[in-house]
Formats: sequence, C-alpha cells, structure tokens
Amino acid sequence: MIQRVQTIFLFLITVAMGIALTNPIWEKAGVQSPEMAHFTALRYVQQQGITTFETPTWYLALLIALVGLSSLYAIFQYKNRLTQTAMCAANALMLTSIMGIVLYRTLYVGKEYGNSADQGTFLPGFYAIIAALVFNALANRFIRRDEKLVRGSDRLR
Repeated sequence: MIQRVQTIFLFLITVAMGIALTNPIWEKAGVQSPEMAHFTALRYVQQQGITTFETPTWYLALLIALVGLSSLYAIFQYKNRLTQTAMCAANALMLTSIMGIVLYRTLYVGKEYGNSADQGTFLPGFYAIIAALVFNALANRFIRRDEKLVRGSDRLR
C-alpha cells in the first residue's frame, strides 16, 4: 500500500534532493574581502579579484536528479517490495558517490583556495544530502520489515 512509512521516507528523499539541487552546498571566503568560492550542484565558482573561474559540475546535478527520480519511482512500486529494495540500494550507491564528489570538491579542491586552514561553510544543500542518506536507510529498513511481515504471514496460511 502507498500509505506505508517507507513512502514518507522515499518522498522525503525526493524533497531533500530538490533542496540539494536548488540550494548552495558549500562556500568559502578568500584571503581578501571580495574573494569567494561557491559550490552548487551545477557549478563550482572561484572569484579572485575581478576574475572568476567557473567549473561546471553537471554530473553532480545529474546524480542528484537521478536519486530524486528513482526514489519517486520507488514510491509507486509498493506492490513489489523487492524492486523498492533494489531502488534503495541503487540510491545508496548514488548518494555515496554524491557525498564523495562533494567532499572531494570541498575538502581537497577547496583547500587550495584562500586560507588553507579554513575549511569553508557547509550550506543547506550539503545537509539535504546527509538527510537523504538517513531517509534512504530508514526507507530500506521499513521495506525489509514489511517484506519480513508478509513472508511470515504466508507461512501461517
């Protein structure tokens, strides 16, 4: 049924991915006042004086959109819990790769910019990705619990 608890968590994954796609993930101030580095799902921008260096990160936006769409698809697969479990496993892999990309961009590439001792500030997009990881684990747990309940009731018949 679509009214299960895992449906709420799968929907919250979709919402979190929408937040991660539309909000900035990280920023860091440079050595001088107008200098700033910004990281969103679509691009990484470094502003040094009057020059701006922009690196597109469309692959990150694509992964975030895929996680959101696959969790939305998994909501409507409530009759086939094995498909839902497989979708959650795929989401876990994609979310792990998203976190890897974000941490690489912020902790290693961002360290070169400005003060190397300053790590920068994580913004709502980063926390939305972490929330999606937690929601995915909870959805997977409740899907497995439902599957166990159904298999247990089949043995009683």
